[in-house]
Amino acid sequence: MAELGPVVWPSVPLRTPRLVLRESEARDRAAYVELLTSPQVHTYLGGPRPREDVERALPGRRPGTFVVDHSGEMIGLVTFDRRDPARPGRIRPEGGDAELSYMFLPTAWGRGYAAEACAAALRWFAGALPGEPVVLCTQAANDRSVRLAVKLGFTEVERFEEFDAEQWFGVWP
Repeated sequence: MAELGPVVWPSVPLRTPRLVLRESEARDRAAYVELLTSPQVHTYLGGPRPREDVERALPGRRPGTFVVDHSGEMIGLVTFDRRDPARPGRIRPEGGDAELSYMFLPTAWGRGYAAEACAAALRWFAGALPGEPVVLCTQAANDRSVRLAVKLGFTEVERFEEFDAEQWFGVWP
C-alpha cells in the first residue's frame, strides 16, 4: 500500500453503535481466510484467492486497514489505499487518489454493517486528511455496492471497462 501521507493511524479503535473498527489481531485469522477465499464475497472481485496463498500471506498490522468487529468477531475489512495511477479512474491528474474498499462476510450482509463501518472510516479520514477526496470503484453490475456508495455520499464520476467488466467510479464528498 502506498502511504496515505502524514496520517497517524488511530491508536484507539473507532467505535460505532454496533461495531468496532480496529487493527488486525491473531484471533482474526479464520475470518480473514474465509473472507479472502469466499466465492460469494469475490463474485465482483475477480474470484476468490487460493486458500494456501491467503494462509501464507496473512497480514499483521497494516496502516490503511480496519478490521470490522461485531460482538468480538471479525465480520469484514474497510481499507484505504492509494489508487494505482496506471489504472483507469482518477480525480487528480497524476493519480494516487485515496481509495476506499470494503469486504464483508456473507453472514454480515444486509444488516447495514458496511454502511456503518464505511461511514465511520470516512469520518475518521476526513479528520485525518481534511479536504482530500476519496474515490471508490466497483463493478457497475454490483448493485448493492453501487447503492452503498451513493448512500455514503459518493458521486459517480465515470464508468469504464476494466477486468472485463464495466466499472462504476465515484468520489466523496
